[in-house]
Amino acid sequence: MYKKLFFIIFLPIVMTACNKKSAASDCNSTGVPNAAEIATLQTYLTNNSITATQDPGGFFYTIVTPGAGVTPNINSNVTVRYTGKLLNGTTFDSNTSAAGISFELFRVIKGWQLGVPLIKKSGSINLYLPPSLAYGCNGSGPIPGNSSLIFNIELLNVQ
Repeated sequence: MYKKLFFIIFLPIVMTACNKKSAASDCNSTGVPNAAEIATLQTYLTNNSITATQDPGGFFYTIVTPGAGVTPNINSNVTVRYTGKLLNGTTFDSNTSAAGISFELFRVIKGWQLGVPLIKKSGSINLYLPPSLAYGCNGSGPIPGNSSLIFNIELLNVQ
């Protein structure tokens, strides 16, 4: 439980420093997705026959269920169920309990801050995030540096 809270809530919003072992050309520490990151996601989506919308923020998403009622904003406290995966399908974190997990949206990675407000309460979304909107060059725990990530998120409540 605490490990999951650590990954979602307590890690920095966007890793801004590159690992010293990373080549400068491999590390995007700007917090803005570059063409290579976007191309990686486009290739993944194409290879897996996934139709997704590209957000101007540089990530892709599929709204599974739009939800109804309240739309979260950066200052909202949200309750979600989610699964996080690497592009190779490895699950690195999840909370699929009936109660879900609650946190303030401004405390999580940039990709969630941009993506979760695309749905309303009771909605669900699949986010395809480039490294610069996730855990960046250094990664975190089981997430390698420069990893694009997939999140399946169900928004249970918004306060």
